Parts: sequence; structure tokens; C-alpha cells
Amino acid sequence: MDVIALLTEATEVNATDLFIVAGLPLSYKINGIIQGKDQEKLFPPQTEEIICNIYELANHRNFSEFLKKGDDDFSFSIKGVSRFRISTYKQRGSLAAVVRVIAFYLPKPEDLGIPNAVINLTNYSKGMILVTGPAGSGKSTTLACMIDYINSERRNHIITLEDPLEHLHTHKKSIVSQREISTDTESYVTALRAALRQSPDVILLGEMRDYETINISMTAAETGHLILSTLHTIGAANTIDRVIDVFPPNQQNQIAMQLSMVLDAVVSQQLVPDVNGKQIPVFEIMTVTPAIRNMIREGKVHQINGMIYSCSGENMISMDASLLNLYNAGAITKKTALHYATNPDMLSKKLG
Repeated sequence: MDVIALLTEATEVNATDLFIVAGLPLSYKINGIIQGKDQEKLFPPQTEEIICNIYELANHRNFSEFLKKGDDDFSFSIKGVSRFRISTYKQRGSLAAVVRVIAFYLPKPEDLGIPNAVINLTNYSKGMILVTGPAGSGKSTTLACMIDYINSERRNHIITLEDPLEHLHTHKKSIVSQREISTDTESYVTALRAALRQSPDVILLGEMRDYETINISMTAAETGHLILSTLHTIGAANTIDRVIDVFPPNQQNQIAMQLSMVLDAVVSQQLVPDVNGKQIPVFEIMTVTPAIRNMIREGKVHQINGMIYSCSGENMISMDASLLNLYNAGAITKKTALHYATNPDMLSKKLG
């Protein structure tokens, strides 16, 4: 099978993902819905051949290492087509892969539905901004747009630590050093420690995965750097709780104090279907005010949702308020708004 033709077709039909799994036809995810490319089911020898060819395309990546471990993540580009992020794995003894299609060039944030309030968070020169949401909700794209804005507006040194690299940035006003975990450096922790000695102004951390990574990130934010990162959480309060809960109980009061000082904003996002069946992002934005800093410090994180819910400015808006705005604009249906709401009963009364 011609893998380049397969990946080219995935790009042309605007698929976000391509699924290569034995027992099923080749399948695309388009607008959040998985659909078969054709009726012909793949057998294990075919999935192995396709995946082996993908490894050849990716600069002859070590295929035997994947066969030994059973999991692998990497990315590569096809000139004139697109960039692709690959996750390969074994299932039922056969080889499988999910291929994420990543455009070479970032569209404008407004074309993606990312509000100015999110992009303008990059005006902070230090501290920590977290972009959160479930897997596949567009966090990486939002962060890439934020990095692109800094790159276009400021003369900074931006260091990105990603696993794997997704969007590639050219040097504009800023110097952008992009490092891929396992290819360019051993681990997030190693790269993050090294980054602090590389005169960074902005550090993008692909994911805050563990205690050590979060600890070093908070120290970096304290020492005058702007840290951008992601967590797989929904809602600002859940995100703050997740960060604090990573630490041992005897350290949590100290960490809450530290986090209250360095956290600038939490953005939570979901992708929801619009009235035409396309996926559009919806955002909760929390900028950290003195009142919220006190809540974090005093262990009253559960009160934060109420504060966000009662606000109506663009710098502080709840997920449900954003859904209501989309509904009032005719972009989504009432059913969609209620399905993705954090408080469906309350939103239902506002929808009428």
C-alpha cells in the first residue's frame, strides 16, 4: 500500500486522525466522527506492512525497538503534504497506529475559534499559564497559537519541550528552540533543568506529567520565566486540585502557597459539534485575581467555580457561559450546550 498516498488523502479529506487497526477498514476521524475509508478490512500482515512503511518514511526510525516495547510516539513531515504525529501500539498481538494530521502552517486563532482573551494571556512576562482539557480537545493547537503570538510580538528566547514535536515554529522576532523528548533530550525533567541554564524567557512544557516536572516548573515560574503547559483536567478548580494533589500531604500547604503566587491563568477547553456538524472549541477562562490567590492559599479551591460562574468578563468566563454564548449566536444546539455543560440544571434555566 502506498503510505504517502494514504496520508495525502487523509490530509485532503480534512481528517484529524487516521486509524490503522486490524479487523477494521482504514478509518478517518472527521469532525469528531470515525468513518471507514472503504469496506475492506485490514488483516495483521497489512497493518504491519503499513506501519513498517511509516517507520521508513520517518527517517528510518527504529522499528525493532517498537516491536520490543509495544508502544511508540513520534512525528515526521511529508513535503508539500502535512506533518503527522504517530502513536503506534500492539493490540491482540497485532500492530496498530493512530496518525494525527497536523497542518504545516497555523491558521489564525480567530479562524480556529480561539478568543483574543486566550491569546492575550501571553502578555504576562512571568508566571504559569495552564491549558487544560481532555485528550484531543485542541490544547496543543491553542498553545502553538500562543507561542506564535509571542514569537511575532516579542524578542524572546522560547524553548518548547514536546513529546513528540507537533507544530514547527520558524524564528520571527523571537528565537524558538524546539526540543523533542527522547530524540533531542532524555526526559522532560532533564530538559527542563537544562532549559533554566539556556537563558529562556518562555518555556512551553508539552505536559506536566509528574511531581518532579511540576515542582521544577513552579520553581521556573517563580524565578521570572513564563511557563506554558497542559493538564488533562476540565475546569480551573479541578486543575488546581490536581497540581496540589501530586505532592505528598505534608507539602501540600506549602505548594498551595507557591501555586497561589505563580499561577496567572487556567484555560479549559472542549471541542463541541456546531449546527453544521463541525467541531468548534469552547473555553473556560480563569485569570488569577487577588481573591482567587487567597482561595488557593487558604484551601478554598472549591469556591473558585462559583466565582468564575458569577463573572461575565472576557478574562473570566465559565464553560457554561461560553456554551450559552455559542447557543445564543446560533452556533450550537440546546442539546449540545446541555451535554457539554458543567452545571446542566443551571444552564437549562438560562436556555429556557
